[in-house]
Amino acid sequence: MTRHADPAALNARAFPTSEGGTPMMVQFLELRAEAPLDALLFYRMGDFYELFFDDAVRASEALDIALTKRGEHQGEPVSMCGVPVHNAQIYLSRLIKAGFKVAVGEQLEDPAEAKKRGAKSVVRRGITRIVTPGTLTEDDLLDARAANRIAAMTRLASGEAALAWADVSDGEFAAMSVDANGLEAELAALNPSEILCADEDARLASELAPHAVITPRARAKFDSGAGERRLKQRFEVQSLDGFGAFSKAELSALGSLLDYLELSQAGAPARLRPPQSLPSGAAMVIDPAARMSLEIDRTLQGSRKGSLIDAIDRTLTAPGARLLADRLARPSMSLPEIHDRLDAAQYFLENRSLREQTRERLKAAGDPARCLSRLLLGRGGPRDLAQLSRALKEGEKLIAGFAKDPLNAPPALIDRALNALSLAQNPELASLVQETSQALVAEPPLLARDGGFIAPGWTPALDEARKLRDDSRRIVAGLQATYAEQSGVSALKVKHNNVLGYFIEVSAKNADALMGDDAFIHRQTMANAVRFSTPELGELEAKIAQAGERALALELEIFEAFRSRIEALDAPIRRAAEALASLDVAAATAHWAEETGAERPQVEDSLAFDIEGGRHPVVERALERSGEGRFTPNGCHLDGAGGEHPRLMLVTGPNMAGKSTFLRQNALMAILAQAGLYVPAKSARIGLVDRLFSRVGAADDLSRGRSTFMAEMIETAAILNQAGPRALVILDEIGRGTATFDGLSIAWSAVEHLHEVNRSRALFATHYHELTRLAEELDAAGNSSLKAKEWKGELIFLHEVQKGPADRSYGVEVAKRAGLPKAAVKRAQEILDRLESDDAPAAALADLPLFSALSVEPETKPSEVEERLKGIDPDSLTPREALDVLYALKALSQN
Repeated sequence: MTRHADPAALNARAFPTSEGGTPMMVQFLELRAEAPLDALLFYRMGDFYELFFDDAVRASEALDIALTKRGEHQGEPVSMCGVPVHNAQIYLSRLIKAGFKVAVGEQLEDPAEAKKRGAKSVVRRGITRIVTPGTLTEDDLLDARAANRIAAMTRLASGEAALAWADVSDGEFAAMSVDANGLEAELAALNPSEILCADEDARLASELAPHAVITPRARAKFDSGAGERRLKQRFEVQSLDGFGAFSKAELSALGSLLDYLELSQAGAPARLRPPQSLPSGAAMVIDPAARMSLEIDRTLQGSRKGSLIDAIDRTLTAPGARLLADRLARPSMSLPEIHDRLDAAQYFLENRSLREQTRERLKAAGDPARCLSRLLLGRGGPRDLAQLSRALKEGEKLIAGFAKDPLNAPPALIDRALNALSLAQNPELASLVQETSQALVAEPPLLARDGGFIAPGWTPALDEARKLRDDSRRIVAGLQATYAEQSGVSALKVKHNNVLGYFIEVSAKNADALMGDDAFIHRQTMANAVRFSTPELGELEAKIAQAGERALALELEIFEAFRSRIEALDAPIRRAAEALASLDVAAATAHWAEETGAERPQVEDSLAFDIEGGRHPVVERALERSGEGRFTPNGCHLDGAGGEHPRLMLVTGPNMAGKSTFLRQNALMAILAQAGLYVPAKSARIGLVDRLFSRVGAADDLSRGRSTFMAEMIETAAILNQAGPRALVILDEIGRGTATFDGLSIAWSAVEHLHEVNRSRALFATHYHELTRLAEELDAAGNSSLKAKEWKGELIFLHEVQKGPADRSYGVEVAKRAGLPKAAVKRAQEILDRLESDDAPAAALADLPLFSALSVEPETKPSEVEERLKGIDPDSLTPREALDVLYALKALSQN
């Protein structure tokens, strides 16, 4: 069974000293001392990464691989396990997912070079990288359609707090000052895989972001002065003013993050964009409970399938999917930004042909942002270079589609994207794209060290080296034929390995034919074969090796030259990558809107919330897939000013009628609209929402020792303490987890507080029908309910919202539909009737007979006639068959 990392146990480990160790073990323990104590050390030995001592024990448990022993050190057996280099990424992925960090100790020289220093010399090794959950760049370790952020959280003695974050895989680097109460919501929006914090804040960080790996660091690493100096040095500036106005807390977080990233790259500089300072209040704040209950990017079970983003995502590129997720996670508070996004989506919606052309081009764009980051970090290869070039070429071709209709000018967002993609405006970038397209073969290898990625004809020197290498190989084939004829052994083969080089191999029974010939030098005898060499093969080995090495060296030189040019042009390349993602989201929004009948929302600086014919996008899609019918649209009309519509709406109705769906769909409307997306409704007018709160669904929090009711009260307290006039609040059945009168009292006071103090736009679903009286007593409150009707003894849910309170809850009918035994249902109805007929519930129950005192009707089984009727399909019967069935039923009834 896979074991997960235990940070406390990892940091408490101790490894032996190197005293008395072999040269190899001394080197390993020196590297082990350099690596962070909470990281496992992958120690490269030939074709394997080996792990020793406690590292081996923990890795073998996490990876479910064999744990062995390798000799002794200081009188104790040395635990060991290993993974093959060619499969290392698979094992790295599993370790990272289990919460481990891995220090990679690579061989820094060829073993042949080490031998020159003496037969017992150890190959030089060093830590080249520390792989952590927040510093991944490899495609096979990342989710292509999700960001992989690492964050730093800092709290200063002055009370200031800030978050800084980076995505090493695409270069994002930003910070934001945060109110201490807002840390949890902002961390939920960023969803980092790793969080850095001061040692004393580790417990707080783990509570705020329970799914992230927490990396505590010394408080000195968060010094704001040192952080400012580190940022200036990294970005080679005298002042940071050109990047923005950073607070001390932001500088502290940014500096600590930059220091850690350079540590993880073994001292190499982090390749990030210049830092941004995002203003507080730039995005809608969504509290963690709301984010979870609304299932924006993950369902309650942790799956992307069934979430909001799964229902609406029609992007074709991984960067587009990441940008869409980011907009949903942090919906904008800027009206110009929201309108720019909506204008772009509308343009593509109205120009279908152009939209389809754009989407077709985007299919070939790949992921230029991550390709660029890998190349800048020295982890990229020829395939990344080719993909980057292809993406930039597709961007240029994409522009041509817009040029065909000069009278139909695109809106500002699309225009900016096209300018960023224009190679004509950047001759250096155009030259780079043209040259890489010509220089690379059609299908280059993943790694530069494999060679063979530069096309023939690109450089004469490389062609010459390859010709010499390839001609030598043809000479080998000629020598094989010559030796076979000379020895009379037709089965003779010329082969190659790294130990003997080129050699002749014959079967044991043919060996005598070569043993007596001085031209053949005996090298090795095996069970079934004998190997020989000749002076010609020795000379040929040296010539081929030199030609092959020369060809590879030239290819690596060309690759490095291209990589250096890319490094010099990283800013325009990043802008082009961002432009492709932006166009993808705009075109995808239009595609989804056309597919689902979504409409452009009217987002404004008011307190309105006016939805006509709104639908829940996830539930609607699920109904379509299952074929269970169409979603019933419903309107929602709130007015934060308390004028035309209520500010607070009480929602009543039976269980299963759709109250929770109604609440959630309206919260999603606000998120979609401020993300700059269309909404599934006939029309929508939404005043900016600065904070979104949700308490929907019952769940405990056992990890923090909280019952369901305590969790509900903590979330309700957060809402009542933090919601303001611009907030949107949805609350579902507050107070249900305790005694009836206690729950009613809490719900009553919460409604009054929301209405009188918070003055937020709110939807409050409840089964306490006593609360509906508040609509008459509070000047900006109203009632609505979900329709249901009884028909032939069955309860039918209409899923329609109507004005006014529900007449009853239909709880007993719902219990009946759920399959409660008939006797229990009958008993519940009797108790309900008694309670509803008496003003004092306790007195009504006092003389109610016990269940066992009642005559319980036995469960009746269907008769033979009923069973036969169930199996009859009237539409498929002929008249004669129908008559036969009728006679049969009559006979059964008489029996």
